[in-house]
Amino acid sequence: MSEGPFSGKVALITGSGRGIGRAIALRLAYQGADVMINFFRNRSAAQATAGEIRSLNRQAVVVKADIGSLAGINTLFDQVEAHFGGLDILVNNAASGYNRPVMEQKPKGWEWTININARALLFSAQRAVPLMDKRGGGAIVSVSSPGSYRVLPDYSVVGASKAALEALTRYLAVELAPHNIVVNAVSPGLVLTEALLHFDIVRKEEGLIERAIKQTPAGRLVTPEDVAGVVAFLCSPDASMLRGQVIVIDGGVTLPMKLI
Repeated sequence: MSEGPFSGKVALITGSGRGIGRAIALRLAYQGADVMINFFRNRSAAQATAGEIRSLNRQAVVVKADIGSLAGINTLFDQVEAHFGGLDILVNNAASGYNRPVMEQKPKGWEWTININARALLFSAQRAVPLMDKRGGGAIVSVSSPGSYRVLPDYSVVGASKAALEALTRYLAVELAPHNIVVNAVSPGLVLTEALLHFDIVRKEEGLIERAIKQTPAGRLVTPEDVAGVVAFLCSPDASMLRGQVIVIDGGVTLPMKLI
């Protein structure tokens, strides 16, 4: 396979065994990067993704780590350093959360969600910076959600964690700029992945997906590959003057104002 724009680069994508993370890992590998695949529960999916990357003649290393814990973050970055010695790209993709009404939320659900979705970005960035300094700089991209600023059913804790993620993106963008590290985020709309099926509203409301497609100006739902393409762009030199931005990828569905 010919060399790509990320040839010689090392990328770490958290939660990259399935869904959006998998698509991002494959896109960066297709464009030349060696990839660190992270998973927490599904080893077989992570191994399958790694196999696809190796078929492109790229290196792929699979590491089990819970990024919701500080020990897990340290394990993950210790492995990055041990295998590759440095890091060029960090994609903070892994996410989780308790989807339930506000009056049913528990402290455990809050801590679990915030730690995985927001705290992980902060402390992963702290570990990534020295590794990126060795390479002369790098890029950090996080995956957010429209729930950071829109009110979605049973999404209060996840939405709050994504709002925190976006605030951290802005702070990191400014403070890491002297390190030549570019920090941004993407905010995909409805993406038809396995994770989407965990939402009660999707399981219970017949025809919801079809209605969502009709309401999307682009005429279809966002795919993981759509998200991967924008992430790859944000990791490229062409995006070097985009700092602290949250790029919405939703086919235009949030643009029209619906009259009651």
